[in-house]
Amino acid sequence: MKKSVKQEQLEKKILKRLSGISKAVAEYIFADEEIQILHDYANIVSIKRLGFNDHGPVHMRTAALNSLKMFDLLERAGVKLNLEVEGIGTVEDSRVAVLIAALLHDVGMTVARGKHEFMSLYLAKPIIERILAKFYADNYSKQVILRSLIIECIFGHMATQPIHTLEAGLVLIGDGCDMEQGRARITTILSDKPKVGDIHRYSSSGIKRVTIQPGEERAIQIKVDMTESVGFFQIEEVLFPKILSSPVRHHIELKAGVIGKEMKKYI
Repeated sequence: MKKSVKQEQLEKKILKRLSGISKAVAEYIFADEEIQILHDYANIVSIKRLGFNDHGPVHMRTAALNSLKMFDLLERAGVKLNLEVEGIGTVEDSRVAVLIAALLHDVGMTVARGKHEFMSLYLAKPIIERILAKFYADNYSKQVILRSLIIECIFGHMATQPIHTLEAGLVLIGDGCDMEQGRARITTILSDKPKVGDIHRYSSSGIKRVTIQPGEERAIQIKVDMTESVGFFQIEEVLFPKILSSPVRHHIELKAGVIGKEMKKYI
């Protein structure tokens, strides 16, 4: 399996944040041929066939890294996720669920854009079961519970369906935070002819950096630095609605603005 330099860099960053079972799961996913093929083909469909931005291996790894960054900040602030609060799993189980979901959430883009979150469920389910059977072989109950939680994380990542766990909320926002300039780079290179939907491409190109860091009053602060004000479209039409739909919203601060100008505080 040939991987890009960016993929490998992201994998190293993800693995550096993990230990124990979650690290073993990540290593297994990164070495899995079926998952890599699905990731690569998702971009063929998304970018080459449909003219959308990155939904492939770099995007899914970026969404996973974003989700794990926020996961760590919640843990550092003493916020317990649903499995632990409800007494049905550990913090490591929640981390495994978030990791798997984020790395599989867009495999449905190999089929179509419309309702791709549901196509992702169809394609990801046997892979999820395969991973859980390997790493939770001695605990069938957790296999069943984690499968359902991972499915919630995947089908909720477009904010078209209500979700009810912090785990799913992290994947939703982690996906939404991938909006920096590089995500639309390939699409821009391939086509310079304007068409319906280009506002997403051009608004993404106006976003220089998305930083996930400890908040001033809440556990997490998401700071978006822009080179152009068109980037506000991405904030107000993509990221902010996802945050408002997420059970994690009460732990999030969101600031955005053009570099050198006053930042706008959303929450």
